[in-house]
Amino acid sequence: MEISSSQMFRNLRKWSFGAVTLLLLSNSFNSLAQGEDLFKVKCATCHQVFKDGTGPKLFNVRQKWADGGANDESIIQWVNNWSTAVESDPYAATVAAWSGASMINFPDLSKEQITSIFDWVDSQEEKVAATAATNNGGDTSGLIEEESSNTWVWLVLTIIFIVIILAVSGVRRQLRSATAEANGEEFNDDITYQDEIKEWGWNNRKKVVVGAVIVIMGLTVALFLSLYTIGVVEDYQPSQPIAYPHDVHAGINEIDCKYCHNTVTESRTASLPSVNVCMNCHKQISGSTPEQEAKIAKIYEAAGFIPEGGGKYTGETKPIVWNKVHVLPDHVYFNHSQHVEVGGIDCKQCHGDMTKRNETAKVQNVQDLNKIEGNVQLTRPTLTMGWCIECHQEKEISMGTLDSKKDGYYDEIHKRLTEHGQEFYSDYLEDGKVTVKELGGWECAKCHY
Repeated sequence: MEISSSQMFRNLRKWSFGAVTLLLLSNSFNSLAQGEDLFKVKCATCHQVFKDGTGPKLFNVRQKWADGGANDESIIQWVNNWSTAVESDPYAATVAAWSGASMINFPDLSKEQITSIFDWVDSQEEKVAATAATNNGGDTSGLIEEESSNTWVWLVLTIIFIVIILAVSGVRRQLRSATAEANGEEFNDDITYQDEIKEWGWNNRKKVVVGAVIVIMGLTVALFLSLYTIGVVEDYQPSQPIAYPHDVHAGINEIDCKYCHNTVTESRTASLPSVNVCMNCHKQISGSTPEQEAKIAKIYEAAGFIPEGGGKYTGETKPIVWNKVHVLPDHVYFNHSQHVEVGGIDCKQCHGDMTKRNETAKVQNVQDLNKIEGNVQLTRPTLTMGWCIECHQEKEISMGTLDSKKDGYYDEIHKRLTEHGQEFYSDYLEDGKVTVKELGGWECAKCHY
């Protein structure tokens, strides 16, 4: 089949138009990608897209400058050298007075690069975090409820039960009186309920003795079971002065636990973050809902920070009084760095998967901890001595043979074990691992002063 020259020309026009369109789209995408990268590197420290921070928000900032009467390309000059722009443009002078912080100069950025930054900023759509709306801005006040008491219910039921017993006893006495009268027998109306109980107990003394033994045994067992609950604080969850949604910070934003609890690898305590750590992020992030803004305002109050006009510190700080969650007895020693750094224990082993928990921290119960993938499976209540001992019994220090790490450390352990004889050595490695217990993890002085 022959193709006419006109058909060939039309096809050539289509291909040429498509190629040009593809080239323009490619350049557009490249420009936006370049603008995003430059914004993150150059601007994000002080500026946000939709909110004022240290510097003003950048969304539609070019239009704002144009509406304010700024000179053409004055904003480009502002980015390169803001002081030069102030000298040549009155509007730039008003922008300079907006905040006490000075704009950083970027003389290395070309006009095309600056334009790509503003193009990327203007291409963004303002979004309110779905998580914030779902979780009411991280509010945990509705999640922390005091346990309601059912004592009054049992009290009412007890009174009703006593009334029923007295009523039945009264009916029974009248029936006995009527029966005795019908049979011509004598019935003593002066006998008391106490005398009737004594009479019934004597007539059924075998049953009474067996019942008394059962009741005494039951009360004794209940007493000892209640003693086992002393010191068990599973699900303990005190209220906190400021709501902290872990699933937003550690989950959605992927902030590492060690960023806030920064002494966990080098100290016996994990430490609570100072308000300055909070301000590293919240100087720029003031919240996207009224609920969030109200909670973050408490952080600003503690830091003595006024966010308006680029933000400034007043020097009038107020401490945040957090309520401690995991409280150990004074005679118990626990070192976070030893477990996290040396033992390689993940935070979720003891604290649960905080990337999925919105409410404030609590003492997780052992059943919930066992549901987390990778956790050592334990049976004793959390934060009890049995829980720690069981973990030391189950947690291995070597994922294979003793020399698996090839660093000489396990060679020394191997030597010490073999000095006790091959039979002793075989018993230790019967389960294919060396546990904390087998290295002295059950010695009293390891955890107790």
